Amino acid sequence: MVKKNRNVKERPGKAGGSAESSRHVQELKTLYRISQILAAGVRQRQALAEVMDALDNDLGMNRGTVTLLGPDSAEIKIDVAHNISQEKSRKVRYRIGEGVTGKVMQTGKAIIVPKVSQEPSFLNHFERRSTAEGETSFICVPISIGQDVIGTISIDRLFNESMLLDEDMRVLSIVASMIANDVKARREVAIRQQELEDENIRLRHELQDRFRPENIIGNSSSMRDVYQQIHQVAGSDTTVLIRGESGTGKELVAHAIHYSSRRSKGPFIKVNCAALNENLLESELFGHEKGAFTGAIQSRKGRLEEADGGTLFLDEIGDFTSVTQVKLLRVLQERQFERVGSNQTLKTNARIVAATNRNLEKAVDEGRFRQDLYYRINVFEVFLPPLRERKDDILLLADSFVEQYAGKMGKDVRRISTPAINMMVAYHWPGNVRELENCIERAILLSTDGVIHGHHLPPTLQTSDASDTIGTGSLKERLDLFERDIIVDALKRCNGNVAAAARDLKTTPRIMGYKVKDLGIDYRRYRRRKGI
Repeated sequence: MVKKNRNVKERPGKAGGSAESSRHVQELKTLYRISQILAAGVRQRQALAEVMDALDNDLGMNRGTVTLLGPDSAEIKIDVAHNISQEKSRKVRYRIGEGVTGKVMQTGKAIIVPKVSQEPSFLNHFERRSTAEGETSFICVPISIGQDVIGTISIDRLFNESMLLDEDMRVLSIVASMIANDVKARREVAIRQQELEDENIRLRHELQDRFRPENIIGNSSSMRDVYQQIHQVAGSDTTVLIRGESGTGKELVAHAIHYSSRRSKGPFIKVNCAALNENLLESELFGHEKGAFTGAIQSRKGRLEEADGGTLFLDEIGDFTSVTQVKLLRVLQERQFERVGSNQTLKTNARIVAATNRNLEKAVDEGRFRQDLYYRINVFEVFLPPLRERKDDILLLADSFVEQYAGKMGKDVRRISTPAINMMVAYHWPGNVRELENCIERAILLSTDGVIHGHHLPPTLQTSDASDTIGTGSLKERLDLFERDIIVDALKRCNGNVAAAARDLKTTPRIMGYKVKDLGIDYRRYRRRKGI
């Protein structure tokens, strides 16, 4: 039988009181030292090894082990072995309930074995035996987090009739509690770290899905040319110049190039050159040293350093001053630069992708943009067409924005009415895709019946030609327009099929044909072309 807490001696008299007091002082010093070891933040195995050293050196617990549950929570392995062969300790495994250690794991209760040679359930994996020095005592206590036993800590002592093994068990239980708190804290940190890594991977996948070329909306021939150019240049480190009017989606193309390249795991850093003056732009790009200018209270990395190994996107590069142009030219030629206020030369491995809505050729002719820099950045050009030149994409973009903003606002907006579509197609869109997005967001906000109507769009789009309206009109004219809107919507849903539209509206094909002719509706225009 396993003996529990039987080797308890009566407290000694006056002479022994001083010895007991001295022992308690030593125990407190040891516990304080162990608390410092666990608080130091070193690797877990190293910390546990130092704890066992302290128990040996300070309290004479000359051999010991710390065991923790394996991943399957069924097998107990030795994490740290003190004064025991490492080769042997690596091979030893316990099952729950097996031997003294296994029983401590199973019951969550400490066990004292005064003499290991007299305990039949003691497995003696490490060949503890009586020697010339005397019999061996063994103490094992659980390491628990709440109600869950996660491991054990055990020690050997040379048996001594006067030794208070219960006192040793009490100290060891305190140490086990300290170890449990340390293990719990480390596990929580590991869980948070894993959650952050998982979140990072999820966000990276979201970015890849969002910005890969096949997810840029548009099926027009001009956009297919853009996709082909992205595919051609993404695999290289070639400098790219993206050109197009404001609001056409130049940043989206830059993202697509980055996330389709081998640099996709590196950073994507954006600098809006038009938003900063010359001094701020230099500091933003190249960084600065402490005291380089008023307000520079500490050194700061520039965007070039942050983008090392990834992509640096310079938006509106046409707004660069002549001084900044010279410094950027050196970066492109030599891949070298200095922080503002420093003479130390730094190197960068960032890929440069630039964008502009300006006429750089005219700027070169007028001396506002360096010709050598122009040739350096214009190695591979991607031109984004304005929205007015890709009207086939307007409905696709509008539908995508409807889905996006309806979801954000929690509104059930299912479709765009025909007059509203006509308005959007007839409009010239000086603000391009960005303006279309803002119009749809406004319309979603105003819609109350699940449909975007013409009057939900901004006044700039509400023209009589675009909306098919004819002023106030008579009652018949207004009813005809309303009827026409319903029929056109049905034809759109049915891919221009008159008979199918008649079934959708629960009328006959003959009546539908009459209405289509009477209202001047060309049903063929609502037949979807392949590839759109």
